[in-house]
Amino acid sequence: MKNKKYDLVVFGATSFVGQILSGYLWQRHGLKGELSWAMAGRSKSKLEEVRGNLGSGSSQLNLIVADASDQAALRDLCAQTKVVVSTVGPYALYGSDLVGLCAEMGVDYCDLTGEIQWIDRMIQAHEATAKASGARIVHCCGFDSIPSDMGNYFLQRESLARFKQPCNEVKMRVRRMKGEFSGGTVASMMNVTKELSANPSLAKKLGNPYLISPENTGTRQPSVKIPQYDKQAKSWVAPFIMAGINTRVVHRSNGLTGCAYGRDFKYDEAMMTGDGLKGRLMATGITAGLGGFFVAAAIPPARMALERFVVPKPGEGPSPQSQEKGHFDIRFFGATASGKNLEVKVTGDRDPGYGSTAKMLGEAAACLALDNEGKPGGFWTPSTLMGDALLKRLEAHSGLTFSIVE
Repeated sequence: MKNKKYDLVVFGATSFVGQILSGYLWQRHGLKGELSWAMAGRSKSKLEEVRGNLGSGSSQLNLIVADASDQAALRDLCAQTKVVVSTVGPYALYGSDLVGLCAEMGVDYCDLTGEIQWIDRMIQAHEATAKASGARIVHCCGFDSIPSDMGNYFLQRESLARFKQPCNEVKMRVRRMKGEFSGGTVASMMNVTKELSANPSLAKKLGNPYLISPENTGTRQPSVKIPQYDKQAKSWVAPFIMAGINTRVVHRSNGLTGCAYGRDFKYDEAMMTGDGLKGRLMATGITAGLGGFFVAAAIPPARMALERFVVPKPGEGPSPQSQEKGHFDIRFFGATASGKNLEVKVTGDRDPGYGSTAKMLGEAAACLALDNEGKPGGFWTPSTLMGDALLKRLEAHSGLTFSIVE
C-alpha cells in the first residue's frame, strides 16, 4: 500500500450520491487535508462539471477516466490508490470487475450496496484472493447498513461494559425517518426482482438470514412480516424494507467475531407506526403497500410501468434543501440471557438515502484509508473492521449520534 498516489479514489463521482460524496470530501479534506483523493468516472466532461461545482481551488483536484467495464482502466485506477470507494450501482450489473481487481491487487474497497445476492457472489468468488493480497473489502457503508451494524456494535459494547455479557436478543426499530427513496436503491431492488424472475431458486437463498455469515448457528430468527404490537417499543410495527440486507450484515458481524453476541443471537428490524388504532392502521397500510410494490415489481409489465412512471430513476434525487430537512431516529432494544435490558438510540441529521449516506460512506472510506493499518485482508463488515475508530468519525463528522436511553 506504500507509495500510492492517492489515499482514496471516488469511483462514480458523477452519480447522484457520488456528487454529494465528492462535495462532502471536498468540504472535509479539500486538496491538502488529512486525505489525498481524486474523482473517477466514465465521462471526463461530466467529471469536470462535478469538479467545477465543488468550489474555489477545486480545479487542481485530479480526475481519472475509467468505465466500469474497462478492465485496463480499472486496473490503472487501482494501481494509483490505497482505497476505492464506489457509488456505481446496481452493483450486480456494474460492480463485479472492480471488486475482483481490488481483491487481486490488494486495494481496499468500500461501497453502499444493499444487494445481498451480489455480496454473496463476491464473497464466494474473491474472499480467498482478498485474504491473500491483504485487500479489505467492506460493503454496505451507507444507510444500509451502518446505522444497523454500528448501532448493534455500540449496544453490545455498552452491554459488555455494564452487564459483563452481550445482548443475545436485539430488536431494531425505526422510530422516525424522513427522506426520499434513492433512485439507485430502487434500481438495485428492481434488479433483484429481475434476477428472481430468471432464477426462482434465488428466493431460498435470499430467505436465509445467515446467507453471508461464516457461522450458521441454526438459531431461528424472528422476522416482522405482518403488523404486530411491540410491547418494548410501545408501538405497532410494520415490515422495514431494508431489514433483508441489514439483518444479514449484523449476522455476518456476529459470525466474523466468533459469535461474540452469542450463538443463540437473535436480531430483527421493523418500523414503528405508533400506539393505538392509528398506529395499527398505519402498520397495516405500510405492510399492504410494500406487498403491493413487490408483487408489481415481480411482474415484467408492471415493473416496466413502475420504472417508467412511479419510482425515481438512477441519477435522480432530492434538492440540497430537501436533504437537509431529512433525518432518522432508530432504536435498539437489547436483552441479555440473564434478563438485563438496554435501549440505544441512533440518529442522523440528513435524509437517510442521500445526505446522511454520503457522509457515512465518506467517513467509512477515510477510516479505511487512515485508521486500519495492519488489519488483515478479507470481506469485512463496517463494525468488525473499523469498530471504535469508525464510531468516533461518524459522531464527530457525519451527523450521527449513538447514545443510551436511560
